[in-house]
Amino acid sequence: MLPIHHMIDGAPQPVAPFSHAVEADGWVFVTGQMPTLPDDPDAPLPDGIEAQTKRVMDNLILVLNGVGLDLENATFIRVYLTEFQRDYAAMNETYRSYFRPAKLPGRTCIGVTALAVGALVEIDLVARRP
Repeated sequence: MLPIHHMIDGAPQPVAPFSHAVEADGWVFVTGQMPTLPDDPDAPLPDGIEAQTKRVMDNLILVLNGVGLDLENATFIRVYLTEFQRDYAAMNETYRSYFRPAKLPGRTCIGVTALAVGALVEIDLVARRP
């Protein structure tokens, strides 16, 4: 079966050529989301890592909801930070608030030199249909 490519109405405008999510055999791969506003991609990014993490997580939820899923379906998440030492703890506090304590997906967090649109954080994920 060929993969299904999803573009979600109301989700942020992609900053590059990609689908919001691609689905194959019940697995849903959600493209990394930026801290951009869904209805105004040219608006300034939120200030600080907490606000940017919140916006990114909310954008991921928009994409997941668009394919009939939510964060409880997330199996693995990757976080990319441009200021790893400075922002890691604060990002974790905001990130953690989106999950029930005993229901955290697997995760990798990576420090990078730069992200699209000058973002401090980008997050992608893999989800699974029940």
